[in-house]
Amino acid sequence: MKVIQFYKNETQLIKKAAKQHHDAQRQLYNKHAPKMLSVCRQYIKDIHFAEEVMLSGFLKVFMNIDKFRFEGNFEGWVRRIMINESISFLRKEKRVLFIEEITNYHEESHNNINTELEVDQIQELIDNLPEGYKVVFVLYAIEGYKHREIAKMLEISEGTSKSQLFKARKMLQQKLNKQNNISNGAIEI
Repeated sequence: MKVIQFYKNETQLIKKAAKQHHDAQRQLYNKHAPKMLSVCRQYIKDIHFAEEVMLSGFLKVFMNIDKFRFEGNFEGWVRRIMINESISFLRKEKRVLFIEEITNYHEESHNNINTELEVDQIQELIDNLPEGYKVVFVLYAIEGYKHREIAKMLEISEGTSKSQLFKARKMLQQKLNKQNNISNGAIEI
């Protein structure tokens, strides 16, 4: 009888994957692919392109897995690669454009909208934002990056990052208000 070794934890899987052990790579992929596809999907509207970017990201993960130093969370390390791959895809496809504007805005945003939207409805609202707004919004509001980090990642100024976020929030709020008015039976003129 052949004994099959099961890996007890992710650290062992990562070490095996770094030695080009295909079963370990497959297990890591199977464990993280669903979450990473959703990360790519937040930035890329078309699911087919999001899948391509995720696969490209995993290729980078496995080509560079020996650089992972076990100093932080492996999933976070993979997530960062997926975010960078998504941004690179948008740049390459020239789908994202940042227009630097000097505008007066307030960092605070008060949301007094009462709505019960499903996750897919919220994702659709985010998907319909202009690409520049969407990327900054997702990086800030969902991923938790600071404007300084976003500016560096996207090669824009902090002011542009703040402006894009402000405009994204304003546009989302308008869309939510419109959707709430329609669902509450208000007639739009």
